[in-house]
Amino acid sequence: MATTADVTQTPAFDRENLLAQARERAGLNDFGDTWFLEPMDKFIESANAEAKLTPAGFAAQTEVVVKGLTSRLRMIEDIKQHPEILDEQIDVAGVILGLPRTGSTIFHRLLASAPGMTAIRWYEAQNFAPFPGEEPGNPVERRAYAEAMLNGWLELSPELNSIHPLDSEAPDEEILILGQMFVSTMVEGMTFVPGFTRWLDTYDQSRGHEDLKTILKYLQWQDPTRRGKKWILKSPSNLPYAELVANAFPNALLIMTHRDPMDVVPSYVSMEAALYKLSATLTDKEVGEFWFQRLAGWMHRFQEARARIGEDRFIDIDYREVGKEPLVQAERVLSRIGIKTDERLEEALTEFLAGNKREQRPMHEYSLERFGLDEDAIRREFADYRARYIS
Repeated sequence: MATTADVTQTPAFDRENLLAQARERAGLNDFGDTWFLEPMDKFIESANAEAKLTPAGFAAQTEVVVKGLTSRLRMIEDIKQHPEILDEQIDVAGVILGLPRTGSTIFHRLLASAPGMTAIRWYEAQNFAPFPGEEPGNPVERRAYAEAMLNGWLELSPELNSIHPLDSEAPDEEILILGQMFVSTMVEGMTFVPGFTRWLDTYDQSRGHEDLKTILKYLQWQDPTRRGKKWILKSPSNLPYAELVANAFPNALLIMTHRDPMDVVPSYVSMEAALYKLSATLTDKEVGEFWFQRLAGWMHRFQEARARIGEDRFIDIDYREVGKEPLVQAERVLSRIGIKTDERLEEALTEFLAGNKREQRPMHEYSLERFGLDEDAIRREFADYRARYIS
């Protein structure tokens, strides 16, 4: 008969405990508008019931939540001390969307390398508020935090190095920030929370994007060299919520990257399996079943939304064409958003490409069979998309 000492208590997230940890770390109490508590509660409910976190995974996800809340506390305090932050003028000129694994990461970084462009850096997304005592323009501690985080990931899941170009200094996705407000697919990308996912599809996430605008102003205030530059955002998370991002940034060009779902689906499921491996005990088949249906659902939602948004907002970029003529495809986009094509631009883009070749990383290997995926089912679910953009 088991005794109390024999029973290992499964750790559980608790909202008040998480908020208290953030307050203690920051030495501050004001979170500003607490609209985010509703999605936070939904995440906690789902994670406690479904996430299958290991003890180390629970600790890691706790840190993700606490550091996000801490950044919010620090930002609110900085805005009180420096109200001019809210006067910053940001120009979000382009937003990349599309299925994941469509070359959007390298294309995002290519566009961001152009003169006159800027983007959120990975280390900034992890901690968007400066650490106490940080020297302006020299975020040594935040960079070190990000490097340690990436090293920890690669130690637990080394295959990530072949799947995604991890670089703490490189441009990355705004969903890393939105996830800290519990309103992006980054939440489900790092933690298995299907119940939360279903709820998120019905929730008005616009408050998150309003806060994102403030955070972009905050990042620009931290680095005045960004003033006058055009921001380029990117995330596959924009696909199922395309109208949300279109409304949030009404002047932004919507850049849709395309690749055959026959490659996209197993590639992304493989990436999710590697990410869940960091913190949870899930089988490959569980990951495959969830993410195949999720990706198909994303595309169905998007196809309906694109018709309502209007074709004039979009430019389509084929994965195959980027591989053949990256400069041509980049200049197509940059000319649409007002960046002049000249010798200086071509030199910057060429320099970026020289240092970011795919063969500089290990090859990413994946298969349908490993994840219980069915080729006919993928063809069926993505038939309309493949007919329009791939064939």
